[in-house]
Amino acid sequence: MASSSGKNKISTSSKTKKAVTCQGSNTKTVAAPLNRPVNHMLLTVTNTGSKTCYLYNYPAVQFGEAQSVPPVIEASKPQAVVTLAPGESGYASVNLSSADGSGKHGHTVKSLTVYFQGRTADEDVPSAAYPSLPAKGVYVDDSLKVTYWQQSMDDAIIW
Repeated sequence: MASSSGKNKISTSSKTKKAVTCQGSNTKTVAAPLNRPVNHMLLTVTNTGSKTCYLYNYPAVQFGEAQSVPPVIEASKPQAVVTLAPGESGYASVNLSSADGSGKHGHTVKSLTVYFQGRTADEDVPSAAYPSLPAKGVYVDDSLKVTYWQQSMDDAIIW
């Protein structure tokens, strides 16, 4: 027979919602080209789930049929993991192409996949996001880079 304190522990723990890793299935991701800075796009991820989620590291983005993930801007690493309560948003910016035309292998892409990362390299994050791009696509070249996830839009677009 369970003691009354045991029942309280069970009911208390069942009410506690443990935070999870943000991924495509518990978020909405929007990709929006920016006028300033030029050649940048803002990724906005909004937690649509009922639990707090964590945006670890940076978005692993794949434009079109690209074979590799663009490098991250190391200087953009935030002090803490971006934490999103339900309804809150996190941000990353993507430097699509060089502003001075020095990038090579430029082309227009019409699809984007955003892969999320786990807390550790071996954590499987199965659900990606597929935000739509403008109908005309976006121009990318080999200077393509991303920022780490940021808690504020201002912090994401300064890179």
